[in-house]
Amino acid sequence: MLSLTWDHHTYEGRDRVMKFLADQLPKFSPSTLELHEDLVGLETPFEDLAWIQGYFTFDTTVGHASGIFRLVLLANGSWKAHTVYTNLEDLRGFPEKIGPSSYPEEIYGGSAEAGRRENEHLDEEPSVIIVGGGQSGLGAAARLKALDVNALIIERNERIGDNWRNRYAALRLHDPVWCHHMPYLPFPPNWPIYPPALKLADWLESYAHVFELKVWTSTRVVLVEPGTKGRKWSVKVVRGDGRERVFEVNHVVFALGVSSDTVRMPNIPCKDEFKGQVPHSSKYKVATEHLGKKVVVVGACTSAHDICSDYADHGVNVTMVQRSSTHVLSTKNGVPLVLGPLYSENGPPTELADRLSLSFPNAIVKLLHQRVTKVIAEAVKDILDGLRKVGFKLNMGEDGSGVYQLALKKLGGYYIDDGASQKIIDGKIKLKADGHIARFTPTGLLFEDGTTLDADVVVFATGYEDSREAYLQLLPADLHSVVQPIWGLNEEGELNSVSREVGGHGPNADK
Repeated sequence: MLSLTWDHHTYEGRDRVMKFLADQLPKFSPSTLELHEDLVGLETPFEDLAWIQGYFTFDTTVGHASGIFRLVLLANGSWKAHTVYTNLEDLRGFPEKIGPSSYPEEIYGGSAEAGRRENEHLDEEPSVIIVGGGQSGLGAAARLKALDVNALIIERNERIGDNWRNRYAALRLHDPVWCHHMPYLPFPPNWPIYPPALKLADWLESYAHVFELKVWTSTRVVLVEPGTKGRKWSVKVVRGDGRERVFEVNHVVFALGVSSDTVRMPNIPCKDEFKGQVPHSSKYKVATEHLGKKVVVVGACTSAHDICSDYADHGVNVTMVQRSSTHVLSTKNGVPLVLGPLYSENGPPTELADRLSLSFPNAIVKLLHQRVTKVIAEAVKDILDGLRKVGFKLNMGEDGSGVYQLALKKLGGYYIDDGASQKIIDGKIKLKADGHIARFTPTGLLFEDGTTLDADVVVFATGYEDSREAYLQLLPADLHSVVQPIWGLNEEGELNSVSREVGGHGPNADK
């Protein structure tokens, strides 16, 4: 990752690896390689699978880098490098400014007026505009600030963290907190493993304050286009009071979230005939708004389960309509097996865990997760059997690889169970999974098999449009064709555009 190229690549096979090294080694001249013997050891993820894993560091012409290798024993008794991963740790001449010693001239801090002028960029234009002030946007801004790069976050919400505050009240993380530590300031050790949304929202807001990140809230980016000053980008923003400003910046970082904010609503006939309410899950807040009502939730992944569970907890008559199969695992017996010991209470530092996790090619991860998914299915057998008994449709993920490939390619199609599955089994959440919706009726839904479902409220937990749409809304039409898919894997098995340039890259791009 960026140590021997300026993009993310995976090379498989001796010939391709040799060509890559022949092309790139003269450009980056690796030197001073050092093996970290304390991080070398035998790994045995399964009884019939083992490798020796090691960590090393080295220097190149552009910076300091690290690497992780895995050696496997061949049938003839020799050892072979199965995978080798490298990562650029920092750029030569641009160390991170961390700690008081990095800012000797600012030991007492600056004045409030100086801070205001700096945040308003009255005296200096930013070098980087970051569109979005969620976890990724804040993390990127903190890293750039440590590198002395002038970055400004543009956040459309009124407050940092509102992207979590404005969702439904029952929302919480479905991944453990150890996966979500922010740069330089990890979550407190006494935090819940799965923090609620409001707690996370306040943490993100405090993070921006603690690091004095430059943030314009209640501000929208309306256009990003090639600038007038060489290779710069022109970014037009509109603030909450209507004031407009155009920045000319070197880089634009899109931190828009995992999907578009355009909701996906199935076009079901006769909606106008229905006498009840038809909200999308993005508008859902609390179950108490529908006490005494009959509620139908269309969808069977994370949001649908969370919302149905919230309704059931408040005694609301709720039915889940499942249109296609769902992959189910649990927070208790599934997530720890997916993440392994890397992201756990006693796991290694996040920085090392991230590198170890990323050091597996996605093709190898898929093979490993085919095994892990079977182990998880056995661990949650009672839940899965109970779901099947009531008619809930299940799958094992793409080619039996479970949640991992679904997350990389679809960002959906699964549910990490934290209690809703048992409510479906117990009938506290009713289930309709044996027919497709034909149309609305005045009192509910008619299905293709002729059955009906009465409802006062039909909530569509049907997700959002592809994340690429959010980029196209900000870019001029003549650039739309070069915007790559954001999620999904390319022919090398790399994510299409996550943490990469969104246009003009790929396996054959310049290295």
